[in-house]
Amino acid sequence: MTDTRPDERETDERETDERETDERVTDERAADESAAHGQEAAGPSERPRKRVRRGPGPFTLLVLPGLTALVGVSCFLALTGDLSALWPQEPDPGPAAATHVDDSYLPWLRKAASACTVVTPSLLAAQIDQLSGWSNGTGRLTGEKGIAAFTDARWRTWGKDDDGNGRASPRDPADAIMALGRQDCSLAGKVTDLRTDGTVNGDLVDLTLAAYAEGTAAVTEAGRVPARARVYLTEVKALLPRYKAVDQDTSEGTAAEAAGGVLVAPLSTLTVTSPFGSRVHPLTGVTKLHTGVDFAAAQGTQVSAAAQGRVVFAALTKAYGNRVVVDHGTVAGKRLETTYSHLSALQVAVGQTVPARAPIGAAGSTGLSTGPHLHFEVIYDGRYTDPLPWLSPGG
Repeated sequence: MTDTRPDERETDERETDERETDERVTDERAADESAAHGQEAAGPSERPRKRVRRGPGPFTLLVLPGLTALVGVSCFLALTGDLSALWPQEPDPGPAAATHVDDSYLPWLRKAASACTVVTPSLLAAQIDQLSGWSNGTGRLTGEKGIAAFTDARWRTWGKDDDGNGRASPRDPADAIMALGRQDCSLAGKVTDLRTDGTVNGDLVDLTLAAYAEGTAAVTEAGRVPARARVYLTEVKALLPRYKAVDQDTSEGTAAEAAGGVLVAPLSTLTVTSPFGSRVHPLTGVTKLHTGVDFAAAQGTQVSAAAQGRVVFAALTKAYGNRVVVDHGTVAGKRLETTYSHLSALQVAVGQTVPARAPIGAAGSTGLSTGPHLHFEVIYDGRYTDPLPWLSPGG
């Protein structure tokens, strides 16, 4: 049996004494803490109870997942730069939501605008927005009523019971929309005639809005959009883009169906020198719609009626020079007119009925013109359209 060395025994005894001392201190500390809380102190032979493991705290449950997600999103954006793959985008709003127009108003806007081609549903909507902000209360000025801000005097002229509810009221949105459409289309017809005979110049929509704001007499006197109507035009046209979704314009399709082969050539030879469409005017330098087609023609060349009709205008004008306008009645339910401008001589008079190919004037360079030619226009339902599709291929 091997004896333990004295220094090893001393080491063991010292370690045992230190353990007993530590345990005694621990027991005493636990007893003091228990006493401080009114608890019975544990005896020297007892050990403190083992602490029970608790569940995850609020930080782990609430904060940590958020931080983890944030880090994940940051990493994703760093790689792709796009959130659309994580969260699908909301679908585009429909026309009513996008334009702030009540769904029930849309059919009335389209019906009101169908009375003429110059006025569109979006134009009516933009006007109403400018006039009242779609509020059915009293207008900005005393006496204006409803969303279209009608005065009693204007309502007596244009108001009707369009929705058939037994009463015509400017506070009834359907009645108000239809009345505004009637008024605008009447004004559009007047300014179209004024422009056709050369009395005024400018865009038909602008002229119509100006006539609404200041009256046709003011437009006629100015020969264009009066300066005092500019603010109203600017405000309405600034609102137009938000209402484009409500347009339902089928006039181009109708014109295309009506066109082919209806008219004969107004000259024996057709050589286009300036087509229909936007251009810079050769004399004024202004970019605007060229409302017709310029055909090359020597001074005095015979100009003929493109179809049977009645002469509704034949006179000298400032811009168009000697000008003839022939009304051909209706085609596909819409009015058709042709015009012949810059003539050196007039060979017909207002009220005269002419057959197709009948002489109506001689080509020239009167009015705002750079040389002899024929400016030929087709006006279908109050709108200037490209004349070439209307002409018969055989001339």
